[in-house]
Amino acid sequence: MGKVARMLIATLFTTVQRWCRQSFSAPIKDETTNLYRDWRNRFLWQRLRLWLWLALMCLLSFTLRDIYGLFFPFAQLQHLPEVLRTQRLVINIAMLLNILICLALHKTKLGRDRPDLLFLGSSWSISLASQLFATITGFALPDTIGWSLLFLSQAVLMPVCWILHLLTQVSVLTYYFGVNTVFGLKTPIPDHPEIYNVTFILYIFWFCAICDIGVYLYDRLQRSEFYAHKELESAYQKLKVAEAKYRSIFENAVEGIFQSSPDGRYITANPALARIYGYSLAEEVTANSTVIEQLYVDPNRRAEFVRLMEKYGSVSEFESQIYRRDGSIVWISEKAYAVHDEQGKLLYYEGLIEDITQRKQTEEELRVFFHAVSHDLRNPVLGTLMVLKNLLARKEENISISRSILERMIQSSDRQLNLINSLMEAHISEVQGVVLQRQAVQLLTVVEAAIADLEPLLEQNQAKLTNLVSADLPLVNADPTQLWRVFSNLIVNALKHNPPGLLLTINATREGEMIYCTVSDNGVGIGQQQSDRLFELYFRDTSIRNSVSLGLGLYLCKQIIHAHGGEIGINSALNAGATFWFTLPANCELV
Repeated sequence: MGKVARMLIATLFTTVQRWCRQSFSAPIKDETTNLYRDWRNRFLWQRLRLWLWLALMCLLSFTLRDIYGLFFPFAQLQHLPEVLRTQRLVINIAMLLNILICLALHKTKLGRDRPDLLFLGSSWSISLASQLFATITGFALPDTIGWSLLFLSQAVLMPVCWILHLLTQVSVLTYYFGVNTVFGLKTPIPDHPEIYNVTFILYIFWFCAICDIGVYLYDRLQRSEFYAHKELESAYQKLKVAEAKYRSIFENAVEGIFQSSPDGRYITANPALARIYGYSLAEEVTANSTVIEQLYVDPNRRAEFVRLMEKYGSVSEFESQIYRRDGSIVWISEKAYAVHDEQGKLLYYEGLIEDITQRKQTEEELRVFFHAVSHDLRNPVLGTLMVLKNLLARKEENISISRSILERMIQSSDRQLNLINSLMEAHISEVQGVVLQRQAVQLLTVVEAAIADLEPLLEQNQAKLTNLVSADLPLVNADPTQLWRVFSNLIVNALKHNPPGLLLTINATREGEMIYCTVSDNGVGIGQQQSDRLFELYFRDTSIRNSVSLGLGLYLCKQIIHAHGGEIGINSALNAGATFWFTLPANCELV
């Protein structure tokens, strides 16, 4: 039993020690603790004002009673000692003055910053005032009613900082038992002249203990709720940050993000998806009553999408053509998966949509490119090869070749070389951009050089060219070789796409800060649909049969003019001639 008793005592001691450590140890000073301390001080300061007014009214009521008792004595107070009956009014008035002083201090910066000191001062001004008066008068005053009202009202109205409550109680009781014992004072009550008895001590002890425990529990509860509230606020802030981050990703994503219902309607959509479909706002996509199936150019694509989803649960690189809001057609690629609930029921489809129209156009241009390489470069080689094989098939040792055959072989080789050079230039300008060697250039000199180089071709096509470019134009900071290529390509392009006898006019004028240059002809003209794509890479006019061109000349012209900081275009119509125009900054600066 001794060993068991020791174990029980040790366990009890450990439990009490742990509770004391948790209750009385200084809390970790983190940001939340500081915030709670600030909140507790504000709470104490606010409640202290209410308690002071309540104490003022309570003391005022007892003061009015004593004033009334001076003229009309109360029978129930006749048993009190003479000194209390005559001096209680003075005590109450003194405590009233102390409360008024505390109310005044409550409004000061000191009262706001240190409500704990004001709490102690106001409490002692009530409890110790009567004790000091009693000591000076020469008797002990066990003010049981006053202490009960004081401690109870403080515990009810200011249930925080239980240490403050304990300190006020211990101070008063220490003064009462200590000072009165030292001076040997007795109470003025004939029946109980001693300063203490068992009943009085037990009553005071348990009254104070109950008040302090109540304050302690309430303070702990408030602290826990405050910490929980702050944690909830912190979690909410983190949630808002995370939501804002993912909302930003959703709103600013390049790909279209969507959720669609199994019956084929969009539930959510981001701005990128709205732009792909030609809408201004994402809400217009979800609000649109049109089912997704009707957006596909091929109406069977939605059924194929659903079939793949049911079979695999997801799709990737599902490419289709869809109608935009304005009726135009674009290519899209979908990547999506099916979302189910815990029971396996399909809720919705979720995924990404990418506009791959540009990629499809590039693929088409590559297809044209490979066709051009296989056709336009292969045919001249085959022609030259056939000539050489025919010559080799002859039996004689020394083979004589006519001048016409040599000329055809040279022309074929020249065409091959020009095509290969054009391909290389287009590739370099696409990857690296056009490299300019700028210098001060007189435009008339460049135009005259281009005309002189093309004179044989002009005569061959019986074309007449008029040069209206003036020598008075300001110099431009440009690459003369690249500008020569632009004028040459535009002239050759006009000769190539028109019958003999063409009339050509070259002109250049200053318009504000730009030089406006034109190459006009009176030829067959170009339709609007062809004009829109004329400067694209590898675009060729299908009306020109047996063309050995890759459609690079006008594309290179556009690259060169853009590198100079200008624009290029065409004004034309069928059977109304064509005017190619481009602009150059009048005072170009080096790039």
